[in-house]
Amino acid sequence: MARAVPHAALDLQFDLQLDLDGHGRTLVRPRSGPSLRIARTHGRAAQNLALGARLRLGLVALALLMFVGCTTAPPRNIDDLCQIFAEQPDWRRSAERAEARWGTRVPVAMAFVRHESSFRADARPPRTRLLGLIPWTRPSSAYGYAQATDEAWEDYLGDTGRWFVSRSDLGDSLDFIGWYNDRSARRLKLRPDDAVNLYLAYHEGHGGYAAGTWREKAWLRRYAGTVADRARKYAADLARCPRD
Repeated sequence: MARAVPHAALDLQFDLQLDLDGHGRTLVRPRSGPSLRIARTHGRAAQNLALGARLRLGLVALALLMFVGCTTAPPRNIDDLCQIFAEQPDWRRSAERAEARWGTRVPVAMAFVRHESSFRADARPPRTRLLGLIPWTRPSSAYGYAQATDEAWEDYLGDTGRWFVSRSDLGDSLDFIGWYNDRSARRLKLRPDDAVNLYLAYHEGHGGYAAGTWREKAWLRRYAGTVADRARKYAADLARCPRD
């Protein structure tokens, strides 16, 4: 049963909005304030309630910001999948969950991350230079482990209906890679283990891949071959990795 506060009308207004900022992190942001309005006729009780409400809301916001603000340093040896998983056992479980859900093999997905971001959670394309000297804009909105652009990330969120995910989280990034490769395999008739063509589609987009834009980019074809070589090396590493 709801209990009324004697001689006091209490009106609390606070609206939390979970949003993605330009850095791919989830922030806690008040939509219109927050505003805390208290109509007091019994002043001391209302003030105590207001203070408690502000404190609780502040603690919630602080806890969420601390949670989403933490990032993991890259592994010491990013060229050995066994050592990567030894340092970060959760990454192996995340990669296996993404493989079970979308079909992209663990070594292929991890090779994508290796060559997209070198396992740096906050990776971004380098800024262009104005007049060759002044740091200027970035060539794209790519961010995080998978270097997902804003547009591709929004497509992923809309298609999967996921919440509370971040491009700076390795598990979420592996799920994104699996989702994207699954769409590439179905739309472009690619094999789920064809790392070369999956990477070409990942880099060029489905429309660009279908139009053959990659054929005129010898550097990109070589790089896709490097990703495939890394996937084969990671597969050999994985075969000798002990289970935890």
